[in-house]
Amino acid sequence: MRVWIRWLLLHGLPRFLLLLTARRGNPLGQLAVGPDRLLGSSIYLEQIRQRGRIPTISGARVTVDYEVCRLVLRDRRFSVVTPNHRALPKPIRWVMTKTDPGLPNLTEPPSMLVTDPPDHTRYRRLVGQAFTPKAIAELRERVVEVTDDLLDDLQSKPRPDLIVDFCQQLPVAIIAEILGLPAEMHATLLKWGDSGAPLLERGLSWATYRHAIEDLAEVERYFNQYLDRLAAEPGDDVLSMLVKGGELTRREQMANAALLLDAGFLTTVNMLGNGIALLTSHPDQLELLAAQPELWPRAVEEILRYDGPVRMTGRVASCEVDIADQRVKSGALVLLSLAGANYDPAVFPDPERFDITRANAGDHLSFGSGMHGCLGATLARLEGTIALRELFERFPDLRLDGPPIPHPLRNLHAYRSMPAKLHAA
Repeated sequence: MRVWIRWLLLHGLPRFLLLLTARRGNPLGQLAVGPDRLLGSSIYLEQIRQRGRIPTISGARVTVDYEVCRLVLRDRRFSVVTPNHRALPKPIRWVMTKTDPGLPNLTEPPSMLVTDPPDHTRYRRLVGQAFTPKAIAELRERVVEVTDDLLDDLQSKPRPDLIVDFCQQLPVAIIAEILGLPAEMHATLLKWGDSGAPLLERGLSWATYRHAIEDLAEVERYFNQYLDRLAAEPGDDVLSMLVKGGELTRREQMANAALLLDAGFLTTVNMLGNGIALLTSHPDQLELLAAQPELWPRAVEEILRYDGPVRMTGRVASCEVDIADQRVKSGALVLLSLAGANYDPAVFPDPERFDITRANAGDHLSFGSGMHGCLGATLARLEGTIALRELFERFPDLRLDGPPIPHPLRNLHAYRSMPAKLHAA
């Protein structure tokens, strides 16, 4: 019953309200429950843009403005959104506290994704050294090695699924090694990631939410035992960093272990799949990459700008704040459309054109910004550049075997399946 009540408040009622507003033509509701892919979404983003830099829609401040999004993400007067954030009425916050199942949910405290300083600073400091540019550069050879092995396997498949056989396998292998998890766990990690990804959404069905919670209970049991072993015999991996010194409680250890796991491969899987779809549908850009392979890093940035893996995030004002010539009240919810910011014509001219030569593509906000900027952004860029370049160099005539199947999620833009026909060079 507690889980059902929590679902009702987090997803059931919001979904009902979003559907209601979408039927009335509200662009925010349309973005949340309407057309899934870019063409439909860009229409509603533009409708919001026409209402001003930070208009109020359905009781929340919403912005698709690049500078406003960037400022809010970097302004410490704005807090992350939690299940019992200040924008909610006190009775609802009380119910959310009482129904907290205490599971390692990446979208709930004490995950560093949804905690503010000083806790956020403490968590990030413990694991940050594993994701510095220097540490990631040292992984380059391993990323190349895993990519080559996966491409060898693809060559033996008559009709591979590029999501299942390639996009998922590379990032899960690398993050598992960083965390110190055994290779035989890869399939289980992918299962947990698939069931946990919807928790980044709002408006989930009861069946989807219940399945995610059931899998989180599995995650908790596994990490409880695994972290016990590391506490007795720590290694040099990231999970050992969480348990050394006894600085974190067990719940803090598990919540951030689950976050590092899911965030370590989910967005990269989506980036790779979105990139393959974009490049195969823009053969002129592929031809340019074949002639100028030095453009691959910039191509990855344009993929992230054009079809980033996360579409929207939010912040709550912790005090009265003046922004974009408007007063945002204390406790107000501000929804930040990262997709809208990445399509802001004031920053990215002709934003609906996919252009791998775009000089400022790397200014996108797909990895967020400020203290909550993606910890693994450098790793994701490395994996994206190596994996996509080697895939298309090994299979220059790669073609998709029918339309790729999109993931049903809205906030996470991704593909579930992508059958392909390969022709090796």
